[in-house]
Amino acid sequence: METWDLTQLGVEAHQPKVLRSDDGAARAIAINLPAGEMLQDHEVYEHAWVHVHHGEVEIEQDGSTTTASAGFLAHFDPHERHEVRATQDATLLLILAPWPGEGRDKNFNA
Repeated sequence: METWDLTQLGVEAHQPKVLRSDDGAARAIAINLPAGEMLQDHEVYEHAWVHVHHGEVEIEQDGSTTTASAGFLAHFDPHERHEVRATQDATLLLILAPWPGEGRDKNFNA
């Protein structure tokens, strides 16, 4: 078993931290998103689960905005476009599965 205490990770802004990555399974990434900053409109090749561990964000998808605070979990299908804006300093846990998704460059390291 491998464990992480998300409150103690010390993830720096603009430097997502890959917690675990298993080919054919999933990738877990911790993200520090400071208030006022965003993950601009994007999509990924994998199913994406976004868990708000700390703080608050707004998630915009198809013209609709959802406010998400600590404990919130969202799922996006592959290629589903969305944007995430931090209204408070936020810590997010992103799970991408299966990793890597169909069409993704297998040498992708972010």
